[in-house]
Amino acid sequence: MKTAFTLRKPYEPAGDQPEAIFQLTQGIKRGEKYQTLLGATGTGKTFTIANVIQEIQRPTLIIAPNKTLAAQLTNEFREFFPDNAVEYFVSYYDYYQPEAYIPSSDTYIEKEAMINEEIDRLRHSATQALLTRRDVIICASVSCIYGLGTPDYYLKSAIQIRKGDDVKRADILGRLVDMQFMRTNADMVRGSFRAIGGLLEVMPANEEVIYRIEAPSGIVEAIFAMDPVSRKMKHEVDETWIFPAKHFVTPEPERERALVAIRQELKERLAQFEKEGKLLEAERLDRKTKFDLEMMENLGYCNGIENYSRHLSGRKAGDPPDTLFSYFPDDLFVVLDESHMTIPQLQGMYAGDRSRKQTLIEHGFRLPSAIDNRPMTFDEIKKKWTEVVFMSATPAMFEKQYSTRVVEQIVRPTGLVDPEVIVKPILGDASLAKSKKGAKHGLNQIDDVIQEIQAATQKKERALVTTLTKKMAEDLASFLDDKGVKSKFIHSDVKTVDRLELLSDFRRGVFDCLVGVNLLREGLDLPEVALVAILDADKEGFLRSETSILQTIGRAARNVRGRVILYADRMTGSITRALGETNRRRAKQLAYNVSHQITPKTIVKAIADYREVLGLQVSEKDVKEILKLELNAETHDLQTVLNQKEAEMKEAARNLEFELATILRDETIEIRKELKRRQAAERTKTKGGPRSATLRMKKLPRHGRTH
Repeated sequence: MKTAFTLRKPYEPAGDQPEAIFQLTQGIKRGEKYQTLLGATGTGKTFTIANVIQEIQRPTLIIAPNKTLAAQLTNEFREFFPDNAVEYFVSYYDYYQPEAYIPSSDTYIEKEAMINEEIDRLRHSATQALLTRRDVIICASVSCIYGLGTPDYYLKSAIQIRKGDDVKRADILGRLVDMQFMRTNADMVRGSFRAIGGLLEVMPANEEVIYRIEAPSGIVEAIFAMDPVSRKMKHEVDETWIFPAKHFVTPEPERERALVAIRQELKERLAQFEKEGKLLEAERLDRKTKFDLEMMENLGYCNGIENYSRHLSGRKAGDPPDTLFSYFPDDLFVVLDESHMTIPQLQGMYAGDRSRKQTLIEHGFRLPSAIDNRPMTFDEIKKKWTEVVFMSATPAMFEKQYSTRVVEQIVRPTGLVDPEVIVKPILGDASLAKSKKGAKHGLNQIDDVIQEIQAATQKKERALVTTLTKKMAEDLASFLDDKGVKSKFIHSDVKTVDRLELLSDFRRGVFDCLVGVNLLREGLDLPEVALVAILDADKEGFLRSETSILQTIGRAARNVRGRVILYADRMTGSITRALGETNRRRAKQLAYNVSHQITPKTIVKAIADYREVLGLQVSEKDVKEILKLELNAETHDLQTVLNQKEAEMKEAARNLEFELATILRDETIEIRKELKRRQAAERTKTKGGPRSATLRMKKLPRHGRTH
């Protein structure tokens, strides 16, 4: 079992990094539960944490506020630790509509979900790594606090097959079925197996590979790893582990015990409903629960089996669920990235889930024990933490209140300093406005920002402008265009592909000003931006809080000429605190540069086509035009294109490039539609044309038609 982390250092720690690494490591070794890494934008916080992991040599969980940032962190840590297990664990739903009931309209909403198979594979890879080695780093979203199968059952159900083992065919096939593997004679998919005589082929849940086990006489003679598409032999192995295909797996004795407990709870609940005169609720619950029990008895699984997790795991009512934390050893090290956003998410998950479940239980859609299929409460999460590092450029109240030490990482290795910040009035000269003398006012914020942008564009610099609403962003971009300032808007309604194209064009100088509501998205790395303007900065609220203002100021921190203008008619508390913190950081950074004789330089970053940024090796910028060319191919060539696209999509997902994978998925959908259209047309032509096909349909009995 591999246990040691080996950090590959592309460079040595510099700036504030050496001191931050030393302070955090000392705090962890002393058993300090809460520490904060206050790291400014561009100071290399990820590299600092990588060095800390190297020093303490402990399994690590890094929780990020969203899937995209978790993927970005996974790729960064894989570069730092190429010989160790760096895994990705997020929600595996592409689409998720939870089960719910709305009493006011008597509307029951059935659970509906679309599972991303690649993310499901990565989740299995993460849990299996934790159960088989110690050198594990998992980058996760807050989905890590939701219920997962019991690790003891998951591990006990696993099968280890080695060369030379004496295996009984019936036993091993039975165990695979118990582990939720599907038997197939068609194409293999993850979580399936095929058995012919003494030959067994298994495709595990965590790998895109088929293991071919040859045991013609009952003794395992060879184990080969095969490519699932080409079926070419990759290599021979001496042994392989096969883990369950699903995280919710229960051994036969425990399942029998759980079924008895579920029936007893159902009996008690039905009696309560009948006593209260709730006959409709009783009928609902009786029908639904008995159907689930029958499925579990015959198949070992049912839709929504997680709602019975308390009985299946043997937990008591109110006990915390098994989650990803349950798979970690006791000396777990936790990092909360962008903690000012992550902590509120962790705090808020439990209450919303409980409210929805309580309604389902009261109206007979679920047993009361379903309430224990839930995310962990924040108090339960804190009990799982041994030592935690909160990582943020703008720590919030929780971090400041509980941290025994706040380690600052303000100085950047590049020598870049935080930008200069200027405050200007929204309505012109505020002092003249108050005097009521009718004097001509100065420029208002729109007139002034136009002049500032024009001055910046003459130096071939870019400008970012933040507004309070989407409508205002759209209107302002249009108004700036009319005034001769080439501008575009960006907000959450802009599609991913269009957003990427906008950012690439912005960096190239196709347009000069980008207007948005919230320009703090992860990955917004725009070193060409030298001017950031915050309109209506004195409108206190989420978008103009101290944290938001500081984060927005950081957008200009990658350019040596970066500066920020706040348009405000009054100095709010948020503005005052943000300016004070920015000036404090600037003073420290400038002093460091002087003492170390550093001349800061703007970050230089290559500008690639937005599809090349995502990994597509094409020069055309318009996806639809490329797709149009592909759809014009001959039918047999179109099938080849489809196969290639699907392979590229899977490769992108394996590399955690999910935006690229989404684009490729959409392309495969269009190609598949065109193939089906052509095949249907060909069948119609072969069978005598549309009229005869219609006549044949009319001869079918009514119940045999499809709609």
